[in-house]
Amino acid sequence: MFKPKFCKSSPNLTLNCPIPFGISDAKIGSPAGIIMLEEDNFMFLTPKEGKDIIHDIEVLIESLGLMGDYRITQRKESQNLVRRIKIMHLLLEEIRQINAPALSNSAHASFCNLRKALLSAKKLLKTCSEGSKIYLALEREAITGIFHSVNTKLSQALDDIPYNDLNISDEVKEQTELMGQQLKRAKRRTDTQDLELSMDMMVVFSKDDDRNADIAIIERLAKKLNLSTSEELKEESKAVRRLAKDKRAEENMQLILDVLNKFKQIAGIDETNLMLEDHTINKPLEQQQQQQQQHQQHQQQTIKIPTIETPQEFLCPITLEIMTDPVIVATGQTYERESIRKWLDSSHRTCPKSGQVLEHISLAPNYALKNLIIQWCEKNKIQVTRKKDESSNRNKTTTTNDPSLPEHKSIIISLIKDLSSTHLEIQREAVHKLRLLSKESPENRILIAESSGIPPLVQLLSNPYSKTKEHAVTTLLNLSIDRTNKQLITEYGAIPTIIEVLQNGNVGSKENAAATLFSLSMLDENKVTIGLSDGIPPLVNLLANGTIRGKRDAATALFNLSLNTMNKARAIEAGIVRPLLNLLDDNELGMIDEALSILLLLVSHPQGRQEIGQLPFIQALVDFMGGDGTPKNKEGAAAILLELGLNGGSSFLLAALQFGVYECLVQISQSGTNRGQRKACSILQLMRQYEQIP
Repeated sequence: MFKPKFCKSSPNLTLNCPIPFGISDAKIGSPAGIIMLEEDNFMFLTPKEGKDIIHDIEVLIESLGLMGDYRITQRKESQNLVRRIKIMHLLLEEIRQINAPALSNSAHASFCNLRKALLSAKKLLKTCSEGSKIYLALEREAITGIFHSVNTKLSQALDDIPYNDLNISDEVKEQTELMGQQLKRAKRRTDTQDLELSMDMMVVFSKDDDRNADIAIIERLAKKLNLSTSEELKEESKAVRRLAKDKRAEENMQLILDVLNKFKQIAGIDETNLMLEDHTINKPLEQQQQQQQQHQQHQQQTIKIPTIETPQEFLCPITLEIMTDPVIVATGQTYERESIRKWLDSSHRTCPKSGQVLEHISLAPNYALKNLIIQWCEKNKIQVTRKKDESSNRNKTTTTNDPSLPEHKSIIISLIKDLSSTHLEIQREAVHKLRLLSKESPENRILIAESSGIPPLVQLLSNPYSKTKEHAVTTLLNLSIDRTNKQLITEYGAIPTIIEVLQNGNVGSKENAAATLFSLSMLDENKVTIGLSDGIPPLVNLLANGTIRGKRDAATALFNLSLNTMNKARAIEAGIVRPLLNLLDDNELGMIDEALSILLLLVSHPQGRQEIGQLPFIQALVDFMGGDGTPKNKEGAAAILLELGLNGGSSFLLAALQFGVYECLVQISQSGTNRGQRKACSILQLMRQYEQIP
């Protein structure tokens, strides 16, 4: 049963600062708002005297061991926690074998505290196993804080056990104490995956740049969160429905739904409005009624599934619904036309069920199966409503623009041939038409590549005419949306010439060259190639001197490339810090989040901390935290300062204090975002550890 619950906090408040669940001894307060799944069986245990408490703890630990399939964003922390908890079995087993009289009052009390700590661990692990993957990705920083709290509670509970009264062996005592020390040393982590997820989220929801390259990021994000298949998305939909029942989820609910629906678009699954049944986000009654009517109309366009068992071959492998217009793909697998069309339109060229590469992307109607479905539905009195304008839509696509038609392929082959013409005007016209065709559909992008269009396009990058060069690099950008095309473009040696265009092309060429490098850098091996080919300095130059769009293209490319450790050093040596500081000073550009994300990534590198930790930057960071920036911006600045303090030592925080950061942190802790408040509180706590503040 799902019971949303606020995280606990101390009643003694000195700062209005949210803290993770379970930190009851902190001198900071107000709930963090992280919604946890309630455990089912152990909240109301009433242990008897003596060894009943030992048995209860053993059962609890066994239940923790049965959990699994943790969300990818918390998998490492969850597995580490379970592994450490299982070591307690040695202690509990020896206590049972001793068969001593009833536990002393102090021992019994200590094991009661241990059970409470384990209950907190179970609640956390249950959330990380069954909660919404998107929600846990968005709140991964707060969840990491809760892991830290649970580790602290378990460690404290183990320290309080009177081992001498239990007559246990020295070996078991040493192993238990060692486990307690491991819990104390467990640190909060900010790894590359977290930063990459943050940047992917930011790019996916950027409203200023809707170019096709963003599709690759959505796909990467879906794969990272294990939300690529229809089954995974259906399970996530259920988790989001549970989450939507809690009003405290309203702040991020629309964002979560947007992400979920983008993933469904990529997978070729119809979008759903999960809010209709369970959650309305305080919408007016008229709007709720209008949504209900739209939902009912949508249901009328689909099949009413009866309670009788439906033959599996009648169900689309993507939507798991009865097919009304089944079509056959190149592998022989049958899908609902609309679903497989969405799949193909998302730049996929594989069979969703088998994973085989499709030799072609033509769709053949499966009339035999369609007749069987109709007969079965009539026999079982199942109402089947065809999609609106199904036949007319098919007729509309029967034109020369249909990639499956021979004449369309002939046009593309002819244009590719013209790329090698000795007449410059013919070249320019051909590459311009290919640019438009490559933007139009994923089928065209596949067809151009399969027709050997990439090599002549790469050659045109060295064309003396700037407009021809711009058309060529933009066509390659469009083609690079397809993963296989990314590999082909790299194999034909395009990266050095794309970098040359980035250095010497016109404004449009430079922007699209940067976007192409970003798209190609989705492949890890290309990150290395671009860095070794001196692609980072011209990107830094574009970041400093380009147009707004050019700066955005450069920022996303530089972030992606800097996920490689060597490229971080190259970016710093190329002088990236100064233009990033300039972006922080210019509110009109609207690129503060991008700049802070790159700085947070660079500060994880020793050379980056040395460059970013200079006094002028520390002062600029403090001024920014105390200025007129948005709460989200200040959250990012606090994250950078916290990273400096955790990994760079106390000198950075001492410098920040001299520039007046204390007042800024107090303000953020009281009125910032949830994450910003936690960051500010963590910095203040770190300053107290360094004895820099009382």
